[in-house]
This record gives sequence, C-alpha cells and structure tokens, in this order.
Amino acid sequence: MRYLSTRGHADRKRFCEILLEGLAPDGGLYLPEAYPQVDAAGLQRLRQAFNGGVPGGYAALAFEILSLYIDDIPAADLRALCEKTYTEAVFGTAAIVPLKPLEPGLSLEALSNGPTLAFKDMAMQLLGNLFEYELARRGEELNILGATSGDTGSAAEYAMRGKKGVRVFMLSPHGRMSPFQQAQMFSLQDPNIHNIAIEGVFDDCQDIVKAVSNDLDFKRRYQIGTVNSINWARLLAQVVYYFAGYFQATSDNAQRVSFTVPSGNFGNVCAGHVARQMGLPIATLVVATNENDVLDEFFRTGAYRVRGSADTHETSSPSMDISKASNFERFVFDLLGRDAARCKALFGDALSREGRFDLGADPVFADAAVRYGFRSGKSTHANRLQTIKDTFERFGVMIDTHTADGVKVAREHLQAGVPMVVLETALPIKFAATIVEALGREPERPAKFEGIEALPKRVQVMPADTARVQAYIAEHCPRA
Repeated sequence: MRYLSTRGHADRKRFCEILLEGLAPDGGLYLPEAYPQVDAAGLQRLRQAFNGGVPGGYAALAFEILSLYIDDIPAADLRALCEKTYTEAVFGTAAIVPLKPLEPGLSLEALSNGPTLAFKDMAMQLLGNLFEYELARRGEELNILGATSGDTGSAAEYAMRGKKGVRVFMLSPHGRMSPFQQAQMFSLQDPNIHNIAIEGVFDDCQDIVKAVSNDLDFKRRYQIGTVNSINWARLLAQVVYYFAGYFQATSDNAQRVSFTVPSGNFGNVCAGHVARQMGLPIATLVVATNENDVLDEFFRTGAYRVRGSADTHETSSPSMDISKASNFERFVFDLLGRDAARCKALFGDALSREGRFDLGADPVFADAAVRYGFRSGKSTHANRLQTIKDTFERFGVMIDTHTADGVKVAREHLQAGVPMVVLETALPIKFAATIVEALGREPERPAKFEGIEALPKRVQVMPADTARVQAYIAEHCPRA
C-alpha cells in the first residue's frame, strides 16, 4: 500500500512514513493510491470479526480494516496495538461503540465513552500507541503540533501524556472553548504537554499548524508531526466505527444504512466517505453543521466559501465553529476524479488567493450526491435547545450540543426502510451551560472530573503569529 498527495507530489510513501509526517511536502493531504475494496465475502468476514460487539470484537474489526491499509507493521504487532487500545477498561463498555436507539429508524452510535468523553478518543488512543511503537522502532522522538476547537486537544493530550519520545504542542482559540474543555487540557501538568491559547479563532490555530508543517526546514529540524485529522492514521482509525455501526444497525449485508455526522473540519464524515468508497453499504452521509455552515453551503450550491475570523460565529456547539475544513480537500480530490493538478489549483491557489471556489456549474458536482451519497443541513442555537429538550423528555437520553445538531438534521433526511445512525460526538457534561439552558438541570459528571475547572492551569496565551509559536517550540525542544 502506497500513499499519494492530493496535490500531486511525486513521492509515494508507506503508512509508517506518513504516520509521523502529517502534511505532504507540497501541502497536500495523503490518501491511499486506491481504496481497498470490501466485497460481499469480505464484508461478511468483517461482520464475523466484530461479532455484535462482543468483548474484543471491536479490536478484531479494527485489526482487519487497518490491515487493508498498513503493510509495514507486522500483523502480530498491529493486532496487539488494536487489542491494547480498544478495551472495556479504556472505553467503559465491551462493545466500545454501542448503538442507542431513539425513535424508530434513528439511533445514536455512542463514540464518547473514552478518557476525555469525546469521539476523538476513538482514533487518538490508537494514534498514541502507534506513535510510541514506531518511534521506539526508529529510536526517534516526535514533537506533535496540533490545533483544536475543543475535543481534539484533550483527546490528543490524554493519549500522549507520558508517552516515550513524544511532546505535544496544542493550539486552541483563546476563550472559545467551554470551561470543561479548557480545564481538561489546561489542568494537565505532564512535562511533555504544552498548551498554547491563540488570540483568534480555530482557523487561526489551524493556519499556524499548516504554516509550520509547510516550513520543511523547521519541520525536519524539530521533527514536527500532527494529530489533527490531516493525519491519515487518525482518519483511518475513524473508518472502523462506521463498519461497527453498520453491523449493529443491520442483520445482513444486503441492507443499507445512513449516517449523520456533526461536522466542522470534515474529518469525521470523511472517514465515512472512505468507508463508503471501500464498499460499505452506506445510503447517505449527512453533514450536519451549526451556524458556521460552510460545508452545508457547498453541498447545497457547490460554492466553498471560507469565512474570516470576524465572520466565524461563536456558538453553543463550539467544536464546529470552523470555517475552513482542512479535511475537505480529500473529498474534493476524489470528486475531481483524483485530478491532483486541479485540486492544487483550488486549494493551493484559488482558496489562498480568493478565499473561495465554486464547482456549482461543474458536471462533477451535478451528480456528486448520487455518486458519493452526501446530503447536508444546518442547526441553530434554538434548534439545539429544542432537540436536547425533546430527546430528553421523549427518550430519557441526554445529548450534547453537537450531537443535537446531528439529530436535528438527521430527522430531515430519514428514508423509509433505511436505518439512520447519528454519530454521537461528546458527553453533555462538556457543554453544561447549554444543557442547563435547555433542561434546567446539570448533566451528570463522571467522578474523575469533579472539580476539574478549579484545578491549576498550565497554558501560554499568544497572538496568532506562526513565528512566535515556532520560537516556543524551539525553546522547549532542547534535544532538537
């Protein structure tokens, strides 16, 4: 298995090379040269490996799917890494990602049972173990630079804390995460964890990560890697739970399932796109946005229009307060028939120069919904409050604000006879203020997080300045 850049760089690399690299040298994102195809026999084999989510079933499924993409880690080692990662002790349930039925035809897939109570743990826990394994094989160290709008940061830090050979430098938008999200990150005192609060919005943080990654001399000198979903390994790990959700929602492989995915950076739903391209019988992939509706606008009109910081709304589903979806390039690359030159012209030139591009009149967009199954919708604060209230009163299930965006939009795209699975993104405690506004009561708080907001905080506040971030990294990497 070899991987290529969406922007046409000549190199073809193996999995463990891109695991530690992040962006391609030309600023593109890595994808496999071709998606492995899962036929009827293969799908049945995967269903049997998962076996309804019995203890060890999810780890077995993960191993089977990852093996299709990873051929430079011995099979026994890869299996051991999966078994180490996906345990009941870590995720609180033997099924790892159980389905929670709501109304007929609509279920939640519980992805938030990990250490930081968000779906990002599903990939990040594996990524931490993969990093440690590969760095030990090479005798190297890695400085991880990431950006977070809320959940990626804590998931990465909890996965990497104490890991040998790894330092984490995590950028977040100053004052734009919930108090619980901030406390999860900033209360960590581990010496290999560094939190940097950027005076700006998430897109400013993400731009700095990309700028550093594109500074090839600095990247090589300080061994910079990434855990954002621009890292293919993280996105690949997320493909697994689409298969797990499908197997739980169906009794045989002749059935189709739809998924609704709350999305800001397009990583979570891009994993669904990959699963569908592999042959998983997905009817529709519904992208649910909040007021920052860049992705919804694209799927409705074909126009991709990045908003500036001043036009990026601060909402009650803050992890989706994003107006520049970095993973979107992977889908557009496929949409364009894997035309790397055209993809580079759109993302490397038009987007940086004009802040937008428009495929609305292009034939590739005209049949995109049919070929790739995408639909979309948006949700507002009032919608979130109503959905949280309705879901709790009717089903006794408390959902967080981002999952509420998903449930609201999912109901607009139900199809008779096709189960709809909404990907749960986080537990409600992470967004307690909005839950209280909707329900008049506090959400449940796991005992290990009692009083977390009052703990001492370790964080550096900086302007949105790439050079300042680079100087901080250099200062804290004495061995570089």
